[in-house]
Amino acid sequence: SKADYYLFDGTKGNLEDLEGKWIIVNYWADWCPPCIKEMPELTAFYRNNREEVNVFAYNFDGLEGHELQEQILRFKVSIPSILTDPGDLFGWEVPPSLPATFIIDPKGNTIEMLIGPQTEASLNEALK
Repeated sequence: SKADYYLFDGTKGNLEDLEGKWIIVNYWADWCPPCIKEMPELTAFYRNNREEVNVFAYNFDGLEGHELQEQILRFKVSIPSILTDPGDLFGWEVPPSLPATFIIDPKGNTIEMLIGPQTEASLNEALK
């Protein structure tokens, strides 16, 4: 069957596979200093919650391949990078500004769009 989404590391999957876990999708870009600044917080959150939460980074400029790899390394993006436009996947509008972080509950409902840099604490709060 055709995959719904593709990750930079070659993994692919279907939306059903994600059900039952929270999902956090963070939109970032290299021209957005707060995006770069919050990356270590997102990474810490991901490392401490990956059993219960799927965390994805989406490059706002839609970079792929070598260009994306370069930025992943330069900005230490250590959470899984999704290549598929999350707006198409989840039915979202393009966020009005960056960084933007979308929160989806385990039933698949988008419950929040957080604008501005997040911390591990603010993400934990959003999941309560």
